[in-house]
Amino acid sequence: MPTTVLIVDDDPVQRRLAEAMVRRLGFEAVVAEGGAEALSLLRAPDSPVEVVLLDLVMPGGLDGLAVLAEMRQASLDVPVIVQTANGSIDAVVNAMRAGAVDFVVKPAGAERLQVSIRNALQVDQLQDEIRRMRRRASGALTFKDLASKSPDMGRVIRLAERAAKSNIPVLIEGESGVGKEVLARAIQGSGERRGKPFVTVNCGAIPDNLVESTLFGHEKGAFTGATERHLGKFVEASGGTLFLDEIGELPLDAQVKLLRALQEGEVDPVGGRKSVRVDIRLVSATNRSLLDLVKQGRFREDLYYRLNVFPMTLPPLRARREDIPDLVRSFCARFSAEEGKRVRGIAPDAMALLARYDWPGNVRQLENALFRAVVLADGDELTIAEFPQIAAHVEGFEVRIPPAPSLPDPATTAPLREVVRVEVRDPHALSLVEEETGEMKTMEGLESEIIRHALQFYRGRMSEVSRRLGIGRSTLYRKLKDLGLDDEKAEDAA
Repeated sequence: MPTTVLIVDDDPVQRRLAEAMVRRLGFEAVVAEGGAEALSLLRAPDSPVEVVLLDLVMPGGLDGLAVLAEMRQASLDVPVIVQTANGSIDAVVNAMRAGAVDFVVKPAGAERLQVSIRNALQVDQLQDEIRRMRRRASGALTFKDLASKSPDMGRVIRLAERAAKSNIPVLIEGESGVGKEVLARAIQGSGERRGKPFVTVNCGAIPDNLVESTLFGHEKGAFTGATERHLGKFVEASGGTLFLDEIGELPLDAQVKLLRALQEGEVDPVGGRKSVRVDIRLVSATNRSLLDLVKQGRFREDLYYRLNVFPMTLPPLRARREDIPDLVRSFCARFSAEEGKRVRGIAPDAMALLARYDWPGNVRQLENALFRAVVLADGDELTIAEFPQIAAHVEGFEVRIPPAPSLPDPATTAPLREVVRVEVRDPHALSLVEEETGEMKTMEGLESEIIRHALQFYRGRMSEVSRRLGIGRSTLYRKLKDLGLDDEKAEDAA
């Protein structure tokens, strides 16, 4: 979906001109005649506005500076570009101090306005990403950080909001890469355990002989190699949340001990003499059907019912394509900052490509694709050229990867002379090694051709010619004389 720009101007002519220009640049436009109407649109729960183009001078008590003040007081973080007719330094400074990210002088040109909107979006996305990363690190990630335009994702978030208000065990199902851990962190950050420890355990990555020690801890000397006491993940998460990812990968003997720990609220460290009480909020996740594993005898039925108290299923990215543009802009802003690149946005056709791809690896694959694209980008805008692997799987888009050369079949290979004629596509290249008669040139002839070409290519700069040909200058001068090219060299130098 295109970016929505709110145009706030009391002059109907300027308003229509700005609206037409914004739409011509490929953005959606929403208009407001004054500050009060603009604030009403921005405060709406489902407001689509992503950038505000705000006139500084407006009648009625709510001018541009007053609107900026109201937005700051209401914590409306939408980036604002102010418009001014006179372009005075004082007006611009006051607007920037009030929270504006950029300014344009009326009438703004299309190119200038486009750059301002893209810069505003990039700054906004980067600030959002920084705030999100800080909240994630502090255990304060909330459901506002998971804002989604998908109805399916919206239903999941509403379920998670209810689960966050209690201590009920939650089971999150979904394909790999859909963001199950992010949802688990939002559940913790929106509940009473906000800011407490959030401990993640990937059950599929633990060796079978270390599962019990990793989860429940061990005492020093409990087994060979146990040189120090280890608390275990349950104890580390006490008071906070324990996230068991890929829970279906746990071996059966570990499932028995996990069930007891959940029922009794205590763990038995390996080699320990007494149990240790723990207080955890359990959130588990799986990319497989636990019920199918139960039917196959690979997952305990009693543990399944213990975990499956409040199940929810995260939809794959291909089922919520509405979220792709926001995710793309967010990843683009973050990776551009991390890599020191000046990538301001993504071309419309490239965004259309990403929106049409099915993303079997879901959000994780999209994130990695944007990382690669930003690293490869030479300009300030990502294009289809930065996504060749994606374009190869989407009908209607040009694939930029050149096909690998095929090796000739020995059984059908023509004589060497004919093969060379077929493979060499540059007709001028034939003259380098062959005479017009088709016979090979002599070594003296080849040497003469190469030196003559180098003299022309490097405009008679002898030091450069000798360096590129890998011979000394004295040797080069001698060869020029022997081959009768010293006169040509003199002509080139002239």
